[in-house]
Amino acid sequence: MASLEDIKTIGVIGAGQMGNGIAHVIALAGYDVRILDISQDALDKAIGVMEKNMDRQVKKEIITAAQKDAALKLISTGTEYTFLSDCDLVIEAATENEEVKKQIFKALCPVLGPEAIIATNTSSISVTRLASYTDRPAKFMGMHFMNPVPLMKLVELIRGIATDETTYRTIHELTKKLGKDTASAEDFPAFIVNRILLPMINEAIYTLYEGVGNVESIDTAMRLGANHPMGPLQLADFIGLDTCLSIMHVLHDGLADTKYRPCPLLVKYVEAGWLGRKAGRGFYDYSGDEPTPTR
Repeated sequence: MASLEDIKTIGVIGAGQMGNGIAHVIALAGYDVRILDISQDALDKAIGVMEKNMDRQVKKEIITAAQKDAALKLISTGTEYTFLSDCDLVIEAATENEEVKKQIFKALCPVLGPEAIIATNTSSISVTRLASYTDRPAKFMGMHFMNPVPLMKLVELIRGIATDETTYRTIHELTKKLGKDTASAEDFPAFIVNRILLPMINEAIYTLYEGVGNVESIDTAMRLGANHPMGPLQLADFIGLDTCLSIMHVLHDGLADTKYRPCPLLVKYVEAGWLGRKAGRGFYDYSGDEPTPTR
């Protein structure tokens, strides 16, 4: 059975915002990291983002220039699943879409060694169900990093019904070695953080939809009235409105309660392609020097 000492090489599937953030912290912890993506452009962009983020950490004296250089040397990229064949752990950080994740696990399992652990960075989907798409449910669990990964201290750890104790203990110890704190969540829709956070964001969107307040008023009210670091609509744009909608669907479908019904305005924004910061427009317009409310 794998233990922390057996983890030497870690694969990360997905070179987007979450994937490059996860690779960033793993490399700084001294592990060989292999990032897999279907797009070489995405991989090249991820390396650039990690370099820029590490430069920022050097400037703030969080890490040294030597630590940055050593970490970047540990990162390699590839576009074929065989690139991950000798990984001891693979963390899936693809888009929050169950069918996409299912196809990834079907392609990944045949190339991995029998003792390799698989973790998923899903923020809402059933870990037990995702594990069923693999050949190793006992060596599979949820490892939900928060965004932005280099800054956020929490990782939610979620066992599927078949996850064995050794796998859980190994991932728990690894998370600590990455400099993160853990919260253990049961395998229910959206776990802890998003079970609480996304309905709040959805309610803020309803508040806008019903004309109770405009974008600026809603975000100012929650920043100054509840001491939140950013308003819920700004946070929704940061997360991605498509991701917010996906998580609300998981909650609504999984718990069958109308209080989780996605706000129609959220649905419309996603249909329009107004997905937040990554699309340049959401509840704010990001085309100028400063974000400006769109409603």
